Amino acid sequence: MIHHLRAAGVSLVVDSRGTEVPVIVHWGRDLGALADSDLHNLVDATVELNPPSSIDRPPRFSLIAGLHEGWSGHPVVAFTEAAGTPRHRETARRENVITSISEWPESSVTTRLELTVQGLLLASHVVHNESASAITLTSAAIALPVPDRARELLDFTGLWSRERQPQRQQPGLGVWLRESRHGRGGHDDAFLMAAGTPGFGFSSGEVWATHVAWSGDTQQWFERSALGTTVLGAGERRPPVTLAPGHSVETPTVVAAWSDQGLDGISSRVHPWVRSWSTHASPRPVTLNTWEAVYFDHSIDRLAPLVDRAADVGVERFVLDDGWFSGRSDDKRALGDWTVDTTTWPDGLSPLIERVEARGMQFGLWVEPEMISSDSELARAHPEWIMSGQDAVTWRWQHVLNLAAPGAETHVRDALDALLREYPIKYLKWDHNRDLLVDESHEQVLALYRILDELRRLHPQVEIESCASGGARIDLGILPRVDRVWTSDTNDPLERQRIQRYTGILIPPEYLGSHLGDARAHTSGRTSSLAFRFATAFFGHAGIESDLTRLDRDDLEIIRRWIEVHRTHRALLHSGKVVHVDEPDPAVVVHGVVATDLSEAVFSYALIAAAETAVPPRLRMPHLDANRRYRVERLDIGASPHSLADAPPPWLEGGVEATGRVLGEVGLAMPGLLPGEAQLFAVRAIQ
Repeated sequence: MIHHLRAAGVSLVVDSRGTEVPVIVHWGRDLGALADSDLHNLVDATVELNPPSSIDRPPRFSLIAGLHEGWSGHPVVAFTEAAGTPRHRETARRENVITSISEWPESSVTTRLELTVQGLLLASHVVHNESASAITLTSAAIALPVPDRARELLDFTGLWSRERQPQRQQPGLGVWLRESRHGRGGHDDAFLMAAGTPGFGFSSGEVWATHVAWSGDTQQWFERSALGTTVLGAGERRPPVTLAPGHSVETPTVVAAWSDQGLDGISSRVHPWVRSWSTHASPRPVTLNTWEAVYFDHSIDRLAPLVDRAADVGVERFVLDDGWFSGRSDDKRALGDWTVDTTTWPDGLSPLIERVEARGMQFGLWVEPEMISSDSELARAHPEWIMSGQDAVTWRWQHVLNLAAPGAETHVRDALDALLREYPIKYLKWDHNRDLLVDESHEQVLALYRILDELRRLHPQVEIESCASGGARIDLGILPRVDRVWTSDTNDPLERQRIQRYTGILIPPEYLGSHLGDARAHTSGRTSSLAFRFATAFFGHAGIESDLTRLDRDDLEIIRRWIEVHRTHRALLHSGKVVHVDEPDPAVVVHGVVATDLSEAVFSYALIAAAETAVPPRLRMPHLDANRRYRVERLDIGASPHSLADAPPPWLEGGVEATGRVLGEVGLAMPGLLPGEAQLFAVRAIQ
């Protein structure tokens, strides 16, 4: 049978006729309603020629392509024991979900393909050992054929405090393979692999993209075969897995998206899908985190004034970072001992929490449950729980707690459950400050997922943030289990402009923790203006990472104004469509959020380096209603950017009215911002 799934402008055509393993014939632009005869003609007309010096039938790239079918490229599903050619057992369809089973004599592979209402393709396998002896699985991934016109490739790399740095190329024939070997995505995570028509950008070009919804080691690849097949592949990176008789292994889901509107078109599919299952029950509270304010300097006398200043400026959640637990005076000890330090906090955390709640804020707490210090009561009691042993290389002076060791997972869950039962904690900042540095991370990730799922079940009022020495674990596998991600350890707005721009392709802005830091960034030493820091932190899950007790009354009043304006606009910022403008000048960064009903928008125009020309490019505002009239005004967020020109464009003084078509096609003249400055604009429909 030939299956044709359609949703949100996307078609997926799968040929499951006969005894050969099914193939994806088309994944991309909607083909419209097709009669059975048209589907058969389509499939038959796309059977390739049988090239010389090759197998004696036309090539087929099946759902489980491998050597067994004549595919000599990067393997998709493979066993050491598999003999012969796999056969198609059965394929079933329920609404927009296809389930297909292929088999060898000793094993079977069940492939699930779902086309969501947003047009996303979700794909996974279940591999089952049907023999009487053990078999070894050497590969189990998802690979999707894409057209040959998808010649340009985008993926990502990075470092600590510089995550999600884009890299582009046009590979020739062969394989471009990206693998994570960190036990988490890592700061250099490929994150997303997008293949598109040459020159594709945020707002233009045809793009096919894949992401592995998994929080451990992954692999993603792009391959152009000499036989003419072009493939995007993705899955978990694992060493060979031995399956006992009757046992199965399920692969992580690969999230795949097609767009004919560039990378923003990918976001326009992923963001609504995430929001369809998001657990957010309230607006994202403005958060103050104490790390860059006090580091390990904890006491009620030190923190009480910070609590009061936070409440005075409008902070809604106060988070106590590292340093609160037993014996934790620096980063060299005590990880694993999740009880309150009685020397620093002789009366426990209650006095601090009571003060926080009395000022109308929620209380949150930092934890790092997957780690253990050599100098800790837990390590002395359970040295066997240290992954790779006490002699393993340390990272930030700490080891990994092996959650797969008998008793370790239960201990972590129970310790955190006890902490959450003892105190009215509404938020956990869940950190993960090192790589695992082992070849097998699968069981560690599954245990993490179980702990998170159980704690959320036991404490549904508690929100959790995924932090991994910044943004080293941000993926669509962790996201259903958390309410926020820490985008990066840097609060430098210049770095953040880039990091947030690309992380936001997959992750909606309401999940992206983005904080106002000190004028001199702690991670880079770079100094930036208050206006630039305000504008950069404005769009995400906003917060503060600064010692407010050191600021004067005027600065505090400016921050209060910023929070007030953010709160006024956050319903739009955290529900609308994210849009970007592809500017030829790399110094100019333009992005915005447009309401789903096109009634309003907020746009940012930033200069991250010296512009190429003395007169800056105009601000274009795409995706507004072309026929409606809008009023555009500078958005006063408490601080104004520095400008070089003495005479800004006249319209800035009182605003301007224009149609959505004019704003999107012609644009508005911009002020002469200095490098490292940004201006926000509010857009409101007036008819």
